[in-house]
Amino acid sequence: MNLMRHFTLALFLAHFSVGVAGGQGFRFSNPDPAEQADLAAQAARGDRIAYELSTPCRADLKGKKIMVVIGERQSDGYISAQQDNYGPHFQAINARLRSLGLRTFAPEQIRAQIAQAEIDAYFRNNPDAALSAAKRLGASFVLRGLITAEAIPNPIIRVNQVTVSMGFTLAGSNGRIISDVGASSASYSGANIAQMALTLVDEQADEVVAKLYGDYCRNAGLGVPSPKGKAR
Repeated sequence: MNLMRHFTLALFLAHFSVGVAGGQGFRFSNPDPAEQADLAAQAARGDRIAYELSTPCRADLKGKKIMVVIGERQSDGYISAQQDNYGPHFQAINARLRSLGLRTFAPEQIRAQIAQAEIDAYFRNNPDAALSAAKRLGASFVLRGLITAEAIPNPIIRVNQVTVSMGFTLAGSNGRIISDVGASSASYSGANIAQMALTLVDEQADEVVAKLYGDYCRNAGLGVPSPKGKAR
């Protein structure tokens, strides 16, 4: 009886193996290469963010004030820097900076104390304007976000492919560059550049802010003695 049972089991296993080998019966689905690549990219992005956010930061640096201004380069090269136009962009960056313990000014505070002409001059890389504006606010650092867009005709679908970029430059009030971080995204619809830039910021703000934070904590205090009893 046991012999018959073993024979039946062996016959079943042999049939099962042939079915699998022949592509019939139960099988595991093959992993999607594109999905695997996407998961790997997400994991790498998470690792980069975690690395930057783990950067040790001096307590006195977290107490320094940062002025955040945003502008948009027009097609003729002129930079529009009316801060009223970029409230959502500012909030996407500002909320993350504050959640990390950094001190920033609200757009209303900036508009109340700094003339638009000074902000415009700052975006024209006028160091005196930057120093004057920072001093008036009592800011030690200035974070400038600049939106740019480039339209390139796509010969296949016969529409303009618009690439939107947003660069963030963090500098001391003396003009010394501390961090320079960029993000970009391509689209086939360029009707509203500011909206495309907001989508870009929402998608990449976590990594952008993490990099700004890491550079800030590593580089902002270079050449400045640490407060007594405080480690760098």
